Amino acid sequence: MTRTGKSAPPADYHLLLPEGWFRILLDPEQRDRSVDALVERQFHGIDNAPHLKDELRADLRRRAAEAHRGGGIELYLSLQEAGPFTVPASLLVSLAPLRHAEPLPPKALARAFAQDADPAEATEVGIEELAAGTAVRVRRTTRQPGEEKDGGHVSVSVEYHVPVPGTTEFLLLTFSTPLEPIADAMAGLFDAIASSLTWTE
Repeated sequence: MTRTGKSAPPADYHLLLPEGWFRILLDPEQRDRSVDALVERQFHGIDNAPHLKDELRADLRRRAAEAHRGGGIELYLSLQEAGPFTVPASLLVSLAPLRHAEPLPPKALARAFAQDADPAEATEVGIEELAAGTAVRVRRTTRQPGEEKDGGHVSVSVEYHVPVPGTTEFLLLTFSTPLEPIADAMAGLFDAIASSLTWTE
């Protein structure tokens, strides 16, 4: 981290996730073990689908490597069940370094996000007071390309940009779900998880 010299940066952070979320560590020395553990959990008791198992492992390893290249620290995947269905959602925790001598004020960052918003997306930008500090919250609703007959599908993401004390970095929490019909409920869950963020010494 790039220190500002005003205070010592925290040693780590802590988040509270609901039961049923699985954590994948993105560090190259740990992520394959994390992915393998998730795959074994998902295919526990299923011995007749080796091809699907290998496909899931390869896809998760690809996603984890891509997230790490973008500054990702850890990835959480929802395995929560609602009846016979698994509720699809994810949380990517990343460290976003900024090229500034001083931390960028949240209001300035919020203005930049609002000005750069894609007209094709429904974007809401605001400032939230969390236990971990003043954060910029960005909610986006994006239509993903798909078959013409179905018009694709809509995904909802909620980002929290939280300044890391004593540095010029931001901790970025990126939540996403493809379930537009329950987007507000999922956004409420995402907000609750972000509100649990605390720094540790």
